Amino acid sequence: MTQLHDDVTVIDGLIISRWSRAVFEAMRAGGLTAANCTCCVWENSRDTLFNIAQWKRWFVEHGDIIMQVRSAADIRRAKAEGKVGILLGWQNTSAIEDRLDALALFKDLGVSVVQLTYNTQNLVGSGCWEETDGGLSGFGREVVTEMNRLGMLVDLSHVGPNTTRQAILHSARPCTYSHVAPRGLFDHPRNKTDAELRFIVEHGGFVGLATYPPFLKTGADTTLADCVALFDYMIDICGAGNVGIGTDFTQGQDEGFFDWLRHDKGYARRMVPNKGTAPTVKGFETLAGYGGLTRAMQEAGWPEARIRGVMGENWLRFLEAALEPSGAPLPGDWRAA
Repeated sequence: MTQLHDDVTVIDGLIISRWSRAVFEAMRAGGLTAANCTCCVWENSRDTLFNIAQWKRWFVEHGDIIMQVRSAADIRRAKAEGKVGILLGWQNTSAIEDRLDALALFKDLGVSVVQLTYNTQNLVGSGCWEETDGGLSGFGREVVTEMNRLGMLVDLSHVGPNTTRQAILHSARPCTYSHVAPRGLFDHPRNKTDAELRFIVEHGGFVGLATYPPFLKTGADTTLADCVALFDYMIDICGAGNVGIGTDFTQGQDEGFFDWLRHDKGYARRMVPNKGTAPTVKGFETLAGYGGLTRAMQEAGWPEARIRGVMGENWLRFLEAALEPSGAPLPGDWRAA
């Protein structure tokens, strides 16, 4: 790692690896300061609670390496203590089932980032692989409003374009694409068009670039230099201060896990045609490789301020406001019927 990398704050907008001591050690070896780590994809309330319980055990068992973070101040403390800060996040709202009041419970447990849908339809809205995007439901509007009140970041990475636009317009707080790639360079259902990228930023939002080869034109041949070129493209659209990292790293995950991800609700019809595991970026094969990304940015002639921003300071500034509860009164009693 370079001397600059040792000093920078490194924040990753999305990691969904197979969690273990070895993965946590790789995260620290890579100089990672904090990351949004997935603890719900297709799970219901019960299974998500058990996933969070497992994280609570890991925070004790591996407390020399990782710590739970809930705010920008916590992330700064993780950096000072040489630990990796873990923001608990969801890639679906399946965990609340049909209970709006469950959001406050999960917020108390530390869930900080919530993606509204994962690929297909749920009670909130439509995903990016859904054949018909029906938009944000009435329940979805209530979910977004309650997330705004609680200080839970609204993530729209896997969300359909119509549902996404309506969520951005309804939300009182800026939203994020925590892990996406540009559709202008590769036409893929999970990627966002230039217009969609501009729209979220015009409404105060933030974009994490997914250095995930299946979403990139270069695929399994993707290099760190290719990733830097992608960041340049994203910066041209969104502005240097509105872009960060969102690797979508899947270190250690096997074919069974990917098969579960690619089926609707984890078991029904296959909606993602890919099979097998995902390739990694050449030179960034594990979570220990963030230093190589910093070095590639330096080799591309990036100024230090831009490197610091994209590697993590942009995310930190955005999260400073995004994760603070609003203090607003409770919305109308949704339980009354």
